[in-house]
Amino acid sequence: MRVVLLGTAAGGGFPQWNCACALCAAARDGKLPARAQECVAVTGNARDWWLLNASPDIRTRLTATAALWPGPGPRDTPVRGVLLTDAEPDHVAGLSVLRGVAGLKVYAPSPVLAALTPARAGLDRYAPWEWADSLAEDGFVLAGGLVVTAHPVGTKPPQYLSARPSDDRWVTAYRIEDLATGGALVYAPCVAAWTDTFDDLLATADCAVLDGTLFTADGTGAPVRAGAGRPTPAHLPVSGPGGSLDRLAGHPGVRRIYTHLDHTNPLLDAGSAARGQVSGAGVDVLMDGAEFAV
Repeated sequence: MRVVLLGTAAGGGFPQWNCACALCAAARDGKLPARAQECVAVTGNARDWWLLNASPDIRTRLTATAALWPGPGPRDTPVRGVLLTDAEPDHVAGLSVLRGVAGLKVYAPSPVLAALTPARAGLDRYAPWEWADSLAEDGFVLAGGLVVTAHPVGTKPPQYLSARPSDDRWVTAYRIEDLATGGALVYAPCVAAWTDTFDDLLATADCAVLDGTLFTADGTGAPVRAGAGRPTPAHLPVSGPGGSLDRLAGHPGVRRIYTHLDHTNPLLDAGSAARGQVSGAGVDVLMDGAEFAV
C-alpha cells in the first residue's frame, strides 16, 4: 500500500490566515514551511487511489501529486472516492472541488451522511455519486485491493448543525489493510480519548497516522491552544500524563506519525524541544507530500 500525506495541518492550514502567533509569523517569513490542511491518499495497486478526507485544499494537493493527475483520457482520474472520518468543514469542504466526476464513492458513518444530506443532494446534481455507511458490519473492500474497517473514536458533531444529536459515531478512525501484503494502516486524525479499544486497534497495525493537533493540556485535560481561543476537547493532547505520546510508547513496533497539527503546535518547528521529545520517542512528524509504503 502506498500512502501520500497530501496535507498535515489542522483546520485553517499553516500559517492560519487570521493568526499572528509566533509560529504563523515565522512561516510567513519563510523560517518554517507552510502546510496544507490534513488529507491523505492511499492505493493498493498504484492505479486506484482513495482520499482519506477531502480538505478545502484538495485541488492544490491533487495538482501537486503526480500520481493523482488525470489521464490517460482527457477526463479520466485515478481518484475513486473518499473516506470521511467526520463531518467537519476541514474534512468535507473539498467534496465540492470533486463535483462533476461521475461514479465517485464516498464512505462515512451514518451521522455524517445525515449531516451532509443537503450537500449530497447538490453534489449529485453535477454527477451521481455513491454514498455508503463506513460502519457497515465486516467492513468494505476498495478497488485496488484494500479492505477497510471503521472504528468510532469521538462524539463531537460539527458546529454548523442547528441540531447536534448525541452519537458516538460522529468521529471515526479507519483501519486499511492491503490484501496482497497484509500491511495495515490505522488513520485517526481526530481522537478525543485513548481507550483500550483504540489500543487494541493500533496493535493490529504496521503504521498509524494519528491526531497530533495540540501538544499540551491544562489541568482538566482539555487541550490548550497557546492562548489562541477556547479549549478544544475533541483532541487528546500529545504530551502530559495520559497524552498520546505516552500511550504510543506501548506500540514500539508500529510506525507512528503525527498529523493534523494545529497552527499553534510547537511540533511545526523542527528545532523545538517539543519536536525533539517526539522524535526521541520514535514518532515522526512528516511534511506535506511525504510518501511511504505500508
